[in-house]
Amino acid sequence: MPVAPLSPSPHVHAGPSHAGPSHAHGGHDHKACVGDALARAHSLCEARGARLTTLRERVLELVWSSHRPRGAYAILEEMAVDGKRVAPLTVYRALDFLVEQGLVHRIESLNAYVGCPEPGQAHAGQFLVCERCGDATELNEPAVTNAITNGAAARGFRVLRQTVEVLGLCPACQSAA
Repeated sequence: MPVAPLSPSPHVHAGPSHAGPSHAHGGHDHKACVGDALARAHSLCEARGARLTTLRERVLELVWSSHRPRGAYAILEEMAVDGKRVAPLTVYRALDFLVEQGLVHRIESLNAYVGCPEPGQAHAGQFLVCERCGDATELNEPAVTNAITNGAAARGFRVLRQTVEVLGLCPACQSAA
């Protein structure tokens, strides 16, 4: 899927806009984030004629249930706790669908997934990943997208998808150090 540059937007957490589970929540209603993500997913899938099955919806809910990127096997384990025996391939297919629809992003270096806070807008994946706590923050920086696209084009390379991952320490982990 080609990446379209976006107008500048504020930095947005890839997951809910609060500190991760290892940090203070400050009264944040996490269920509201999950509910908002599911509502956006239903709306987008309906508009696109895509089928958001119960299983796909549950996988999306589990991805959004943590501020940290979630691996397929962590999702699979949580689904087993729910009493639903699901094959790993089924979870991977659901994740592929969610990525295709732009509802989640795959963090390649972690082989894990995070919810997309702006699923209705085409954009490249740019992430700040904390090495200590595992939180991931999504950036939507058109200048980064354009620099990669233009640099690739100058070399005769056509970009199909971009994911930029920057490892470091989030503000909370810097303060704790």
